[in-house]
Amino acid sequence: MTNDSCIPENLRRSKARSDEMLEWLRGKGKTIIIIHDNPDPDCLASAMALRHLLAMKLNRDAIITFSGMIGRSENIAMAKALDITLTPLEIVNLDEVSAVCMLDTQPGTGNNSLAPDHRVDIVIDHHPLRDATRTCRWVDIREDYGVTATILYEYLLAHNITIGTKLATALFYAIKSETQDLGREANRPDRNAYLRLFPLANKRLLYQISQPKLPVEHFRTIHSGVENSTIYGKLLVVNLQAICFPEVVAEIADYLIRLEGIETVLSMGHYNAGVILSLRTTSHQINAGEIIQRLVSDRGTAGGHGMMAGGKLDNIPFEPTALKEVEDFLTRGMLRELSIGDVLPCRLIAPR
Repeated sequence: MTNDSCIPENLRRSKARSDEMLEWLRGKGKTIIIIHDNPDPDCLASAMALRHLLAMKLNRDAIITFSGMIGRSENIAMAKALDITLTPLEIVNLDEVSAVCMLDTQPGTGNNSLAPDHRVDIVIDHHPLRDATRTCRWVDIREDYGVTATILYEYLLAHNITIGTKLATALFYAIKSETQDLGREANRPDRNAYLRLFPLANKRLLYQISQPKLPVEHFRTIHSGVENSTIYGKLLVVNLQAICFPEVVAEIADYLIRLEGIETVLSMGHYNAGVILSLRTTSHQINAGEIIQRLVSDRGTAGGHGMMAGGKLDNIPFEPTALKEVEDFLTRGMLRELSIGDVLPCRLIAPR
């Protein structure tokens, strides 16, 4: 990369931005990387890539931290197969940390457990910029990218850093899963990264990650989701009631968005005194991230982008009346947002 005229614009941008970040980090002490409370492939791969970048350029190790749990079978398989070491944020002494990095999440989004008033130094994400992020020391937000992992891949590429098989597998799988094999919100940088990483990825490990054995709870949840789905024209609302882990809400939304005639799915489930939300759409005429933030309003937190979004309503007791009120409140909001007027709701599966 000696001739700048031969370097694509996005890689020049990635080189310049990562140079600034590395210069700021140079000489700092203990560094942590914070990802989602319930990590998905994008944040797992992004964290692996940033950790590798810091090791190669600064000879520095970084601790990948999270709260919550990994529940989805594919994500558990990914962490295990690729030897991704994760440390609970709760056991980290933040007073000893010199640099706090956030990947694929931002301060105040509700999907990470760092205290809202705690300092965050570095944010790298592909979701819309949050007001709280503006106060961070170093920020690289690229809403035009479908995957945060693509940004980190470009950092490595711009610095001519060798990408090993496991890291290549992680980055490829992140792009594959986040964009549904480039079919959802993938832009040119994501496509380029996908095609370049595929030959480097370990296909046996990819199979292990994408086709894991599934616990019986997975099939029980699908059964519950199908039985508790209501259709309003092109909108489907599913209330899973009690759930074992938060990621299942998005998993069911991804599953039901494939139903013929449905353009938008709102999925919800009760977990730890709150209601987890996931919104999926195949329509390019609406913005899922903006809709879910209006839906949640001041009752919780939410975020996302064009075709996929998530959120949480706080302080909801696990009681039939409370869950019914939440479902009705959210359904009214969705019907209003999608301009769905008088439509006769019908259950996906008729009650017995």
